[in-house]
Amino acid sequence: MTKGLEARTYEERLRELGLTDDDDIKVMLRGSFFWKVKTHRPRKQRLYRLQEDGMTIWFETRFKKAYSQHVFSILHIESVREGYQSEGLRKYGGCFPEDQCFTIVFRGKRKNLDLAAISVNEAQQWVRGLKKLMARGEAMSQREKLEHWIHDMLHQADKNKDNKMSFKEIKNMLRMINIDMNDIYAYRLFKECDRSNNDRLEEYEIEEFCTRLMERPELKEIFHRYSGEDCVLSAEELREFLHDQGEEATIKRATDIIQTYELNERARQHNLMMLDGFMMYLLSSAGDVLNQNHTEIYQDMSQPLCHYFISSSHNTYLTDNQIGGASSTEAYIRALMKGCRCVELDCWEGSNGEPIIYHGHTLTSKILFRDVIESIRDYAFKHSSYPLILSLENHCGLEQQSTMARHMKAILGDMLLTQPLDGDVPKQLPSPEQLKWKILVKGKKLPEGKNELDRCNFSNPEEEMQDEEDDRSISSLQEIKPLQAKDAIQISRELSDVVVYCQAVPFQSLSRALHNQQSNEMSSFSERKARKLIKESGNQFVRYNTRHLSRIYPQGLKVNSSNYNPQEMWNAGCQLVALNFQTPGAEMDLNDGRFSVNGSCGYVLKPAFLRNTQSSFDPEAPGRRAGQRPVALTIKVITAQQLPKLNKEKNSSIVDPFVRIEIYGVPVDCCKKQTEYQLNNGFNPRWNETLTFQVRIPELALVRFVVEDYDTTSANDFVGQFTLPLLSLREGYRHIHLLSKDGTSLSPATLFVHVRCKKM
Repeated sequence: MTKGLEARTYEERLRELGLTDDDDIKVMLRGSFFWKVKTHRPRKQRLYRLQEDGMTIWFETRFKKAYSQHVFSILHIESVREGYQSEGLRKYGGCFPEDQCFTIVFRGKRKNLDLAAISVNEAQQWVRGLKKLMARGEAMSQREKLEHWIHDMLHQADKNKDNKMSFKEIKNMLRMINIDMNDIYAYRLFKECDRSNNDRLEEYEIEEFCTRLMERPELKEIFHRYSGEDCVLSAEELREFLHDQGEEATIKRATDIIQTYELNERARQHNLMMLDGFMMYLLSSAGDVLNQNHTEIYQDMSQPLCHYFISSSHNTYLTDNQIGGASSTEAYIRALMKGCRCVELDCWEGSNGEPIIYHGHTLTSKILFRDVIESIRDYAFKHSSYPLILSLENHCGLEQQSTMARHMKAILGDMLLTQPLDGDVPKQLPSPEQLKWKILVKGKKLPEGKNELDRCNFSNPEEEMQDEEDDRSISSLQEIKPLQAKDAIQISRELSDVVVYCQAVPFQSLSRALHNQQSNEMSSFSERKARKLIKESGNQFVRYNTRHLSRIYPQGLKVNSSNYNPQEMWNAGCQLVALNFQTPGAEMDLNDGRFSVNGSCGYVLKPAFLRNTQSSFDPEAPGRRAGQRPVALTIKVITAQQLPKLNKEKNSSIVDPFVRIEIYGVPVDCCKKQTEYQLNNGFNPRWNETLTFQVRIPELALVRFVVEDYDTTSANDFVGQFTLPLLSLREGYRHIHLLSKDGTSLSPATLFVHVRCKKM
């Protein structure tokens, strides 16, 4: 499996990547000196170099005359931008020619790396080289990622770099990969592989040791159950396995799988599958717990906007908390690239006639409204082609409001929707399909017969009181004198005219809104107000949300920008459930899980009972409904593979993992169950424990798989998680590819489970 890992030269590894003769890769392997641009006066150049594995970048930093070495993986890069295409380079890159600059954008919360090269040619070579390596990384199978991971561990464990492994180095490697193997067993395995009997593992001996270490006995058991004594799967035997998995079970399908995943050419020619090919298949997307058909657009996108859950961000401009965190255009880009379809812009009066965006009454930094609109123009439709809503919180005077409108028109051009599609506001909202590639503005609009010099009361007294309370509390924490609230304000005609389908109106009562509110009018609710409506008038609130958009936002008192549970708002049919995207945690996991389906386009069709204007559904007491059958969900947690080491500084620290499965849905469905913990094994822990759940409203339910490190004396540590809608969960034997706290891949870390979902 890991053929001569340490003995292979980097040329051989790059030949496997198909990049041996690539001039750009050769430059990267030699290394280049770059300036890291983070101030107006960059420090000395640093050496950056592609490592021999072809998938890792090495660099050296200096702090107070002390040097330290660092690496980052190509797999952790989200994109590479050329020129002044980051906030950092636009701000600090002026002392370098634009064509010598580029930005490495990382997945998750890691900050961008802005670099300036010595020459244009060197910058272009690195940009091209990085993009080639990223494309190769995206195309890597789970097996290849696993081999890359093992190679990296071996390289780190080989302290004297002699391409041989002593028992001490092997033990060190075992701790690095999160397994505390018994010394007697580890030494016996070491000696069995030490064919040369010199207390050193060399080339093929290392290969044998790694092969034995990576064995998956649970997969071997399943394979032999279907293959019989000859230890190979025929197309007919694989068809039987597919049938038991609940998949398309035809000979043609079985043959296609063999031809795609079988590694042995002779077996492939005879239409047979061996254990390695079977493992490749189960580790691929075809064996994923998430229904791969749901990763494409598969829902009806021609219904009114209010019939969809819409991925929405609160305080989108913030990269940290709402008291003193930094505001950044990069935060908008990250949200948009995650599929967010409603971003918030808190607009305030700025100097030189230019409106700014920041969290008012606080110490958060300020960014120009114009810069934000330019970033939105560039990234609005890179991830999703469906409409984007700009939620304006307007604290500007008439002059700067007009400036905002002019900036949006000039910068966004035809993307900005300024007129109803058919020339008049319809009785119901248009669909995402009709509004493809369009940007909508949510904001206040001048009433008929009013001009911009008239003062209009747009506020809801109850929400106004709460917001002022929150602002005062936040301000007192920082000893800042709060500004005067500006809810009863004048609206610029130019700004009013760009509001079409998302007109913000004060909410007075559900009965009044249901009778009087127009389809293009919508209201915003704090999480507290929304909970009150759900508790006191749940069914009426559901009916309101079948006709109108509603936006829910977190309490202002959450100074650390923590989030609320979005599920309770989705249960009532609320569409724009806005969360702090910069704050990782279970709440954002639920949001990511909800919108991981339907092509991750940011729009998910609500269940039929949340779209019916005569719905009798009450989220607090859902009851049984005609045509809806509850589900009995049975999940056997079998094993985990290559869980990440939490304390990398402490070699002896090994995780004691357990798995918790959480169901989120209507209150009666919410449930959490967990396995026992496995002592000192994050490499290949085995549980074989079965957890069962009854779910009454499966259309709303999300399933969250969580792995934690058990601790007897303090809170358990988070290891990884994966969340998905229950109706997108595939039955049978499945791998779950775990994600980190900020939603990035923990590859090659997986869970292996068996799922059964039976209607009751």
